[in-house]
Amino acid sequence: MKNSFSFFQNRDCAYFPCHSGADAESFNCLFCYCPLYALGERCGGAFSYTESGIKDCSACLFPHRPDSGAKIAERFPEIAALCKKPDTP
Repeated sequence: MKNSFSFFQNRDCAYFPCHSGADAESFNCLFCYCPLYALGERCGGAFSYTESGIKDCSACLFPHRPDSGAKIAERFPEIAALCKKPDTP
C-alpha cells in the first residue's frame, strides 16, 4: 500500500507526523490538508474551536488513517456543493 493512490507518506517532511500521538508507520499524508475542513461542524472529525473561533483539527487523525481515502472521496459532493454558483438550482 505504500505510496499508492490511497496512501502516501512523506517522511522527509519537517512535520512528519504532524499530529502528536500519531502512529508514524500507518500515518497517511495523502490529505495533508483535509478536504473536509471546509464542511465546518459537519466534517465528522475530532475538532474543537480556538478562543478566536478558528477550527482546530490538531486532535483529529481521521484523514491520516490508511483507510480514510475512500471515505473522504465519498463526501466530495458535499464539498463541491460549497463551490456551486449561488443562483444555480
